[in-house]
Amino acid sequence: MKKLTLSAALLCAVCAWSPAAGAGRDKDKSADMVLPDTELIDIPTAGILDYYGFMLKTRAYSEGGVIGSLNFGVLERLNLGASMTVDKLIGSDAPIRMRRPEIQVKFRFFDGGYYIPAAAVGYDGQGYYYDGDARKYLEKGKGLYLAGSKEAWISNLVLHGGFNIPDFDNNYLFGFLGANYTLEDKASFILEYDSLFHKDDPTRLNVGARIYITPYFQLDMGLRELNASQKFSNGDRRKTERIVQLRYSTNF
Repeated sequence: MKKLTLSAALLCAVCAWSPAAGAGRDKDKSADMVLPDTELIDIPTAGILDYYGFMLKTRAYSEGGVIGSLNFGVLERLNLGASMTVDKLIGSDAPIRMRRPEIQVKFRFFDGGYYIPAAAVGYDGQGYYYDGDARKYLEKGKGLYLAGSKEAWISNLVLHGGFNIPDFDNNYLFGFLGANYTLEDKASFILEYDSLFHKDDPTRLNVGARIYITPYFQLDMGLRELNASQKFSNGDRRKTERIVQLRYSTNF
């Protein structure tokens, strides 16, 4: 409980400080504008942080684990970031295990047109379910990916899709699809279908909701692997996982 209280206090401190840091940089922007989503639950989008943008994200997952990440808009179209997994941080289970940091890079090379979606290329090494004996994630990170996003059919409905190569040893090409619908800049409903094309790595059906507490601060709640059936490569059983995620973004 002390660990959880300390984590919440640190996040609140950052949230309180960051608007003041960024308030003087761009006074012309509307304070009520919701920023584009850079990712849904697991899959990336073509959205990026603005130049001088900053995002802090924490995800609480099964068995008391937490993934923390920082991302920055270092150039007009380029984002850089890093993330790290800490197993059993929340609760009384022991021992706490910190995993190696992973990097994220995203470059948006096309802003989209009337028919063609916006597109970005990137790299994300953050996986899920770390196997300490094998020293690898049972669900690999996206690795090298190409993502596209476009509003379609009705206002505020955005479709996403792309391809990724998570492992350069095998060079298997995977795919992912997703969609989110934003309701009056108050909530976004998310559906995604991940890890396509290879039955050795089963597909993952994820759903969730993103609540915009403020334009800068969002609360995500999701269910991962609704279609879980097969086992992991180490024999552990796959199961549906509940996650809670806090996202805070602003400009310096």
